[in-house]
Amino acid sequence: MTFALVLMFATVFSLPALANPACAVCTVAVGASLEIARHFGVDDSVVGVWGGAFMALLGFWLVKWFDKKGWNFKGRDFWLISLSVAMIGFMYMGQLTYNPRPILIFYLDPFLFSAILGALVFIWASDFYQWMKARNGGHAHFPFEKVFVPVAALALVSLWFYYNPLCAPASGSEDLLSFME
Repeated sequence: MTFALVLMFATVFSLPALANPACAVCTVAVGASLEIARHFGVDDSVVGVWGGAFMALLGFWLVKWFDKKGWNFKGRDFWLISLSVAMIGFMYMGQLTYNPRPILIFYLDPFLFSAILGALVFIWASDFYQWMKARNGGHAHFPFEKVFVPVAALALVSLWFYYNPLCAPASGSEDLLSFME
Protein backbone atom coordinates (compact mmCIF):
# COMPACT_ATOMS: atom_id res chain seq x y z
CA MET A 1 0.00 0.00 0.00
CA THR A 2 2.80 2.39 0.91
CA PHE A 3 4.58 1.62 -2.35
CA ALA A 4 1.41 2.37 -4.34
CA LEU A 5 0.97 5.72 -2.55
CA VAL A 6 4.60 6.69 -3.17
CA LEU A 7 4.28 5.69 -6.82
CA MET A 8 1.07 7.69 -7.21
CA PHE A 9 2.64 10.71 -5.50
CA ALA A 10 5.71 10.52 -7.75
CA THR A 11 3.53 10.22 -10.84
CA VAL A 12 1.37 13.20 -9.94
CA PHE A 13 4.24 15.51 -9.01
CA SER A 14 6.80 14.37 -11.57
CA LEU A 15 8.42 16.92 -13.83
CA PRO A 16 8.62 16.51 -17.58
CA ALA A 17 11.96 15.18 -18.76
CA LEU A 18 13.63 15.58 -22.11
CA ALA A 19 14.29 12.30 -23.86
CA ASN A 20 17.98 11.66 -24.31
CA PRO A 21 19.01 8.30 -25.76
CA ALA A 22 22.56 8.89 -24.57
CA CYS A 23 21.69 9.06 -20.90
CA ALA A 24 24.42 9.05 -18.28
CA VAL A 25 23.59 5.51 -17.16
CA CYS A 26 23.74 4.22 -20.74
CA THR A 27 27.06 5.99 -21.30
CA VAL A 28 28.59 4.42 -18.18
CA ALA A 29 27.20 1.00 -19.15
CA VAL A 30 28.81 1.24 -22.60
CA GLY A 31 32.13 2.23 -21.04
CA ALA A 32 32.03 -0.71 -18.63
CA SER A 33 31.02 -3.15 -21.35
CA LEU A 34 34.10 -2.21 -23.38
CA GLU A 35 36.41 -3.49 -20.66
CA ILE A 36 34.27 -6.60 -20.20
CA ALA A 37 34.47 -7.28 -23.96
CA ARG A 38 38.26 -7.00 -23.86
CA HIS A 39 38.41 -9.52 -21.00
CA PHE A 40 36.26 -11.96 -22.98
CA GLY A 41 38.73 -11.83 -25.85
CA VAL A 42 36.81 -9.70 -28.33
CA ASP A 43 39.21 -8.43 -30.96
CA ASP A 44 40.69 -5.05 -30.05
CA SER A 45 39.68 -3.59 -33.40
CA VAL A 46 36.00 -4.26 -32.57
CA VAL A 47 36.44 -2.84 -29.08
CA GLY A 48 38.21 0.16 -30.62
CA VAL A 49 35.22 0.95 -32.84
CA TRP A 50 32.89 1.13 -29.84
CA GLY A 51 35.56 2.86 -27.72
CA GLY A 52 35.95 5.60 -30.31
CA ALA A 53 32.19 6.03 -30.48
CA PHE A 54 32.10 6.18 -26.68
CA MET A 55 34.74 8.92 -26.66
CA ALA A 56 32.81 10.89 -29.30
CA LEU A 57 29.70 10.50 -27.16
CA LEU A 58 31.59 11.91 -24.18
CA GLY A 59 32.61 14.80 -26.44
CA PHE A 60 28.95 15.47 -27.22
CA TRP A 61 28.21 15.47 -23.49
CA LEU A 62 31.06 17.96 -22.99
CA VAL A 63 29.64 20.23 -25.71
CA LYS A 64 26.26 20.09 -23.98
CA TRP A 65 27.88 21.00 -20.67
CA PHE A 66 29.73 23.95 -22.26
CA ASP A 67 26.39 25.10 -23.73
CA LYS A 68 24.83 24.96 -20.27
CA LYS A 69 27.67 27.04 -18.82
CA GLY A 70 27.53 29.51 -21.71
CA TRP A 71 31.18 28.95 -22.64
CA ASN A 72 31.56 29.67 -26.35
CA PHE A 73 34.64 30.15 -28.49
CA LYS A 74 35.59 29.65 -32.11
CA GLY A 75 35.85 25.97 -33.08
CA ARG A 76 34.64 24.88 -29.63
CA ASP A 77 32.65 21.81 -30.72
CA PHE A 78 35.41 20.49 -32.98
CA TRP A 79 38.08 20.88 -30.28
CA LEU A 80 35.97 19.39 -27.50
CA ILE A 81 35.04 16.31 -29.52
CA SER A 82 38.62 15.95 -30.82
CA LEU A 83 40.03 16.13 -27.30
CA SER A 84 37.49 13.60 -26.09
CA VAL A 85 38.40 11.15 -28.84
CA ALA A 86 42.10 11.76 -28.12
CA MET A 87 41.52 10.39 -24.61
CA ILE A 88 41.75 6.95 -26.18
CA GLY A 89 45.49 7.53 -25.85
CA PHE A 90 45.22 6.76 -22.14
CA MET A 91 44.67 3.11 -23.12
CA TYR A 92 48.22 3.09 -24.44
CA MET A 93 49.58 4.29 -21.12
CA GLY A 94 48.40 1.25 -19.20
CA GLN A 95 46.89 -1.56 -21.24
CA LEU A 96 48.15 -1.41 -24.82
CA THR A 97 51.45 -1.02 -26.59
CA TYR A 98 51.62 1.15 -29.67
CA ASN A 99 52.43 -1.14 -32.64
CA PRO A 100 51.88 0.78 -35.88
CA ARG A 101 51.18 -1.19 -39.05
CA PRO A 102 50.18 -0.20 -42.57
CA ILE A 103 46.37 -0.05 -42.76
CA LEU A 104 45.06 1.09 -46.13
CA ILE A 105 46.99 4.33 -46.67
CA PHE A 106 47.72 4.93 -42.96
CA TYR A 107 50.53 3.77 -40.72
CA LEU A 108 48.75 3.45 -37.37
CA ASP A 109 48.16 1.07 -34.55
CA PRO A 110 45.08 -1.05 -35.42
CA PHE A 111 43.31 -0.18 -32.14
CA LEU A 112 43.88 3.53 -32.72
CA PHE A 113 42.69 3.24 -36.33
CA SER A 114 39.50 1.45 -35.30
CA ALA A 115 38.86 3.95 -32.47
CA ILE A 116 39.17 6.92 -34.83
CA LEU A 117 36.96 5.13 -37.36
CA GLY A 118 34.37 4.38 -34.65
CA ALA A 119 34.27 8.03 -33.61
CA LEU A 120 33.89 9.18 -37.21
CA VAL A 121 31.15 6.62 -37.90
CA PHE A 122 29.27 7.67 -34.76
CA ILE A 123 29.47 11.36 -35.69
CA TRP A 124 28.46 10.63 -39.29
CA ALA A 125 25.53 8.44 -38.19
CA SER A 126 24.30 11.13 -35.81
CA ASP A 127 24.46 13.72 -38.58
CA PHE A 128 22.79 11.28 -40.99
CA TYR A 129 19.92 10.83 -38.54
CA GLN A 130 19.47 14.61 -38.31
CA TRP A 131 19.40 14.81 -42.13
CA MET A 132 16.81 12.00 -42.35
CA LYS A 133 14.70 13.65 -39.66
CA ALA A 134 14.79 17.03 -41.44
CA ARG A 135 13.66 15.39 -44.70
CA ASN A 136 10.74 13.80 -42.83
CA GLY A 137 9.31 17.09 -41.59
CA GLY A 138 11.28 17.15 -38.34
CA HIS A 139 9.98 13.76 -37.16
CA ALA A 140 11.68 10.41 -36.77
CA HIS A 141 10.53 7.63 -39.07
CA PHE A 142 10.07 5.22 -36.15
CA PRO A 143 10.56 5.24 -32.36
CA PHE A 144 14.18 5.25 -31.16
CA GLU A 145 15.51 5.93 -34.64
CA LYS A 146 18.03 8.32 -33.06
CA VAL A 147 19.50 5.36 -31.21
CA PHE A 148 19.08 2.78 -33.97
CA VAL A 149 20.95 4.62 -36.74
CA PRO A 150 24.29 5.06 -34.89
CA VAL A 151 24.11 1.61 -33.28
CA ALA A 152 23.38 -0.05 -36.63
CA ALA A 153 26.25 1.81 -38.32
CA LEU A 154 28.66 0.83 -35.53
CA ALA A 155 27.41 -2.76 -35.62
CA LEU A 156 28.11 -2.97 -39.35
CA VAL A 157 31.67 -1.68 -38.88
CA SER A 158 32.11 -4.08 -35.95
CA LEU A 159 30.96 -7.00 -38.11
CA TRP A 160 33.49 -6.00 -40.74
CA PHE A 161 36.30 -5.99 -38.18
CA TYR A 162 35.03 -9.22 -36.62
CA TYR A 163 35.41 -11.07 -39.91
CA ASN A 164 38.49 -9.09 -40.99
CA PRO A 165 40.37 -8.49 -37.72
CA LEU A 166 43.16 -5.94 -37.53
CA CYS A 167 44.35 -6.83 -34.02
CA ALA A 168 45.08 -9.91 -31.98
CA PRO A 169 42.67 -10.84 -29.18
CA ALA A 170 43.14 -8.92 -25.94
CA SER A 171 45.99 -10.21 -23.80
CA GLY A 172 44.98 -12.28 -20.80
CA SER A 173 41.71 -13.33 -22.37
CA GLU A 174 42.78 -16.96 -22.58
CA ASP A 175 42.80 -17.24 -18.79
CA LEU A 176 39.32 -15.80 -18.49
CA LEU A 177 37.94 -17.96 -21.29
CA SER A 178 39.39 -21.13 -19.72
CA PHE A 179 37.74 -20.12 -16.45
CA MET A 180 34.37 -19.83 -18.24
CA GLU A 181 34.55 -23.38 -19.65
